[in-house]
Amino acid sequence: MVLKIFIDGKYYSERDAKVSVFDHGLLYGDGVFEGIRAYNGRVFKLAEHIDRLFYSAQAIMLRIPLSHAGVCRAVVETCRKNKIRDGYIRLVVTRGAGGLGLDPRRCPKASVIVIADKIQVYPPALYVRGLDIVTVPTVRNLHSAVNPAIKSLNYLNNILAKIEANNAGVEEAIMLNAEGYVAECTADNIFIVKNGHVHTPPLYAGALYGITRATVMELAHEAGIPASESNLTRYDVFNADECFLTGTGAELIPVVKVDARVIGSGKPGPVFKNLKTRYHTLTMTTGEPI
Repeated sequence: MVLKIFIDGKYYSERDAKVSVFDHGLLYGDGVFEGIRAYNGRVFKLAEHIDRLFYSAQAIMLRIPLSHAGVCRAVVETCRKNKIRDGYIRLVVTRGAGGLGLDPRRCPKASVIVIADKIQVYPPALYVRGLDIVTVPTVRNLHSAVNPAIKSLNYLNNILAKIEANNAGVEEAIMLNAEGYVAECTADNIFIVKNGHVHTPPLYAGALYGITRATVMELAHEAGIPASESNLTRYDVFNADECFLTGTGAELIPVVKVDARVIGSGKPGPVFKNLKTRYHTLTMTTGEPI
């Protein structure tokens, strides 16, 4: 089946879907995006994702040329046209085409792109066995620079850390903030479990306002599992009973080794398994119908 890509109100085949070489999203990483999941014929947490898209756009003074409802419709319709029941949606808003030079005033209108397809972030075996990860030298962006809360097209900070993970022979890496506290991983939020209590770095530490992160916190509270935001150091991670990562693409995946230290039993733990089951149940039963 040939994918149909939404670009500014029209649908194009995968081969014909193009953007201008003068688009400032391409030239300067000037834009925002969302990664969204569809499960069982429903788009999961659609409103929350579109809320975050508009928050990111507001932060960089980018006017999205569709309403909140209009963006939601574009996402659902793109899934429908591509017969997506279980898949991944990449929603991108660029500053649009303009002249050379990074001044955003050169771009008269933003561009909206929706791609609905499949994704596999990590090999399936790692969801059973667990990840080995490392801490990398590249620190998370400062709030006074490119705020980590903005889900922007400028992902070079994360990519540099991902390269360091690749060089270490692992799939993912922990990024610290400038103060040495754990911020997040290159594409996922991070959690630890200690004495039955779930901890995740606070948003001010440099963590993205993760939709899956927030969902897991809610599920933990519903299950009677204490869960809170806590400043974490590498020491806390090394001595955790469990560790796992969350993200829209990754969902929930366990971590069993960090910087060559075995975490807990070295196997996915009971709190992780409980939350993973609850998460999958939620994804299969809620969402915006396609």
